[in-house]
Amino acid sequence: MNDRISYEERKEIPDSVFGLPERREYPMPDAAHVRAAEAYFRYCPEELKPKLARAILARAKEYGVDVESPTVREYAAESAGA
Repeated sequence: MNDRISYEERKEIPDSVFGLPERREYPMPDAAHVRAAEAYFRYCPEELKPKLARAILARAKEYGVDVESPTVREYAAESAGA
């Protein structure tokens, strides 16, 4: 599976497909990219991690991906109460 998106392909992706749509970062148009977003989660700025974690879990559910990272799940759960 290829988790690389060309510049041209990236321009065509709607904001709603990004984990951080306002920054157009962490694109998740398919299951491979959900896994890539999970893998690169640690590079996300601390203040944006809860939002990205929720987005990863939502897209994972949509594509039937099991999120293995306890860190992603913890950030999503932490932000759910906020």
